[in-house]
Amino acid sequence: MKITAAVLDACGAVRPFAESLPLRLAELDLAPPGPGELLVRIEAAGLCHSDLSVVNGDRNRPVPMALGHEACATVVETGPGARLAVGDRVVLAFLPACGHCRHCVSGTPWLCVEAAGANGRGELIGGGRRLSEAGHPVHHHLGVSAFAGHAVIDQRSAIRIDADIPPHIAALFGCAVLTGVGAVFNSAAVRPGESVAVWGLGGVGLAALIGAIAAGAEPVIAIDPVAEKRALALELGARVAVHPDEAEAAIAADSPGGCDVAIESVGSGRVLAEAYRLTARGGRVVTVGLPNPADPFTIPAVSLVAEAKTIIGSYMGSAIPARDIPRYIALWRAGRLPVERLLSGTRPLAEINIALDDLAAGKAIRQILLPA
Repeated sequence: MKITAAVLDACGAVRPFAESLPLRLAELDLAPPGPGELLVRIEAAGLCHSDLSVVNGDRNRPVPMALGHEACATVVETGPGARLAVGDRVVLAFLPACGHCRHCVSGTPWLCVEAAGANGRGELIGGGRRLSEAGHPVHHHLGVSAFAGHAVIDQRSAIRIDADIPPHIAALFGCAVLTGVGAVFNSAAVRPGESVAVWGLGGVGLAALIGAIAAGAEPVIAIDPVAEKRALALELGARVAVHPDEAEAAIAADSPGGCDVAIESVGSGRVLAEAYRLTARGGRVVTVGLPNPADPFTIPAVSLVAEAKTIIGSYMGSAIPARDIPRYIALWRAGRLPVERLLSGTRPLAEINIALDDLAAGKAIRQILLPA
């Protein structure tokens, strides 16, 4: 079938993206779903910093590539052996799991080697690509390619949800919520009464903040250079929200000796080192940001022993999507995870380059793109 999708032809575009136009809307051919695959109609797709990092070259991916990895969709056709049914509403997860590698069988499927390899090659986990343009293959983005009207995905990339959840809310559970809340619940295992500081208040960082509040953390300290994001953090329950220049003083005042848990969602080695420095002895430092691969992280090596701190890399919030997405949706229904507050607005897919500018400038948290 023919679909319209946002395609990236080269990494490394420069701002303003509204002028450099790194993404173009193209008519692509989409092959039908194969065994264990699904054809889905995209209802809403979130624009994430991980998309931006591919566009600006921080995370190089094979091109041409149809971008987009956070979405809500409805199944419209199933391949042989698919376990989902036509009409099912699903959240798309950007890291499927093969189910049989050593990481999957040991309970850490977010480290699945097979899935990581397929994502790196721009293929589905079942192998190959289902997208093409004028007979030439187009790569998939993290097995999803959600900036489009339709997509073919492996069923392991889909989590069925109740049909009454608005698509623009449901989409957020596929990345922002899964990663941010997962960093709190799974990676850091925050306990009630522990102090938590969050560096970076984008979609993932604010999701971590509301996750920390849901976990009973106290105090929660929010750190970001953008005043509007700090104001939102206070509305969501942070005790204080400060500019990065004021982080040390704020943590000293509200969590003497350092925070128990630091969550770094900026994607910067320098910020991660600062978060580490301001973490208490015996504390835990969780990083969920994706920096440029050349960005170093430097700390005094002796402090790892002398201060007994723990540094935790959290990919996809150390989450198991089939387990965690329903749990987080239940917390949202109960009013404990106000995910809807992460939304900056919706806009048509045709405005994707403008949306990228707003994201890069810190003017938006999560923008939802709607296919025509």
